[in-house]
Amino acid sequence: MRTEQDQAFMKAYAAEVKARRAELKISQDELAARAEVNRTYIGKIELAQNQPTLVVALRIAGGLETGLPEMMASVMQRYGKELRGLRRSARQ
Repeated sequence: MRTEQDQAFMKAYAAEVKARRAELKISQDELAARAEVNRTYIGKIELAQNQPTLVVALRIAGGLETGLPEMMASVMQRYGKELRGLRRSARQ
């Protein structure tokens, strides 16, 4: 079972993949081909339903024309925002 923090991280990663893909104006099919994974896998990642292995995350970053460290730095910023949202919700 996933914790709220796990889900928040998956949402942050999903949003980052989707945003970078949109910025490059490439389809899920194109990203999947670049990362050597199935298109439905990319779709599930973007819906925060799947979490990639480290190797696949590296290939996705490459497919998005960035490095994994740069991508994860952006994901961590989004993750911080997700966690703050969770904390606000918990207080209400």
